[in-house]
Amino acid sequence: MSDKVFIFDTTLRDGEQVPGCQLDTHEKVEVAKNLELLGVDIIEAGFPISSPGDFKSVVEISKAVNYPVICALTRAVEKDIDVAAESLKYAKRGRIHTGIGASEYHIKHKFKSTPDKIIERAIAATKYAKKYVEDVEFYAEDAGRADNVFLARMVEAVIKAGATTVNIPDTTGYCLPDMYGEKIRFLKENVKNIDQAIISCHCHNDLGMATANTIAGVINGARQVEVTINGIGERAGNTSLEEIAMILQTHKDLPYHTDIKSQKIYYNSLMISKMMRMPVQANKAIVGRNAFAHSSGIHQDGVLKNRENYEIMAPQDVGVPDNAIILTARSGKAALKFHLERLGYEVSTERLLEAYNGFLELADRKKDICDDDLFELMEGKQPEKQFEIQHVQVVCGNPIQAVATVELGIGGKSYRESATGNGPVNAALRAIDRIIGEKIELGELLIQSMDGGSRDKGKVHVSVKHDEKMYHGFGLDHDIVMASVNAYVNAINKIKGLNIRRQRRINAALKMSV
Repeated sequence: MSDKVFIFDTTLRDGEQVPGCQLDTHEKVEVAKNLELLGVDIIEAGFPISSPGDFKSVVEISKAVNYPVICALTRAVEKDIDVAAESLKYAKRGRIHTGIGASEYHIKHKFKSTPDKIIERAIAATKYAKKYVEDVEFYAEDAGRADNVFLARMVEAVIKAGATTVNIPDTTGYCLPDMYGEKIRFLKENVKNIDQAIISCHCHNDLGMATANTIAGVINGARQVEVTINGIGERAGNTSLEEIAMILQTHKDLPYHTDIKSQKIYYNSLMISKMMRMPVQANKAIVGRNAFAHSSGIHQDGVLKNRENYEIMAPQDVGVPDNAIILTARSGKAALKFHLERLGYEVSTERLLEAYNGFLELADRKKDICDDDLFELMEGKQPEKQFEIQHVQVVCGNPIQAVATVELGIGGKSYRESATGNGPVNAALRAIDRIIGEKIELGELLIQSMDGGSRDKGKVHVSVKHDEKMYHGFGLDHDIVMASVNAYVNAINKIKGLNIRRQRRINAALKMSV
């Protein structure tokens, strides 16, 4: 039986400290419920003393969540601990997370104190928190740069005072994996009562090594990892939950496991990205748009023959519907044949060679090749689009709720709908959904500045899901609402066999009225 590694998710505390990524209480409760479904063991719900909003969020999350431990952060200050304990009164299982700096930098320059006095404060805070809850976690802030002998002394003291988990943060992301792993091993070998507590890793990504350091910590004896969805967090971010979960799931040689339900990872990534208005970089491991995309001809040929040639995990393992064979000038004949057959073309060897030569000429002119380009390549003309944008109008402002009216051309007829939303883009997309009358699930909407300046054009990339398949669309316009509408309709036009049920219902209604 492998050792369990406990997943401590701090998306709602450390992750929410990112400027511009704040959530309200309702949103935090929604995130917490999804983290519970994902299988996290501990949710750090907030820093209650910091604001009334954080206090309320910890209270409401405690009421809403059943299985995970709900954790509240404090400083080594009695008032902080009092407020944290009050916020956790509805938690089925509550934890107070208290601590103080452990490095020379913090002891001398932040607290202007001495090592002995810092340990006294650490013991006092732990004992005080223990009066309220049995489950007390102590963090030795900046442990990554702390002297190991002093750190061992501090850890032993707080475990003796009642700490059940001891957090060893690499607060500044300074450590190398061997340094951090050695630090954890030193504690395991030199703290006499270390078997009475769980060691936890909380690593930051300032030098891009948060995940590597955390894995090194686990290998050397840590059994809790402190992570965030998409790796969000202070400065360069925290250890990424999805990376840790899939490393331990993929490396069967490592004797560790988590309870994370990996098929729910991608959904949670998209949810956090949208809620916190923080796009996931395209090449982000596990959840980035290109994580399972292949554009090199050699890679495409290998993947089409056997996925495991270039993929160490299946996209479905993390909730991504499928991998993507992206057509570019570097793609080979195997990828072109794959896409032509997907579109319904049967191509002989001679026809494929002829099409490939034309494809390369086209690919040299365009960065990306879409289905419409392939249709034109094979038929000599552009396909007729199911949906044509005829009119878009939005009204928004403060305190006016955004309202959008959209008119689409479908089969020679025009259909118009209006909708409200939490912004002009959201309202416009809702109006389009009303016209189409089918369930189109928006996965990602990414806005990219092209040139800069007040006359800049915005490029919008969207991904939509229909019948368990993903489709991508692009739009470009000076008006970001129009760019978003163009991208959304572009993606929807790629959905083959869309029933256009609304048009059929309208036609049926007209016949009945006659």
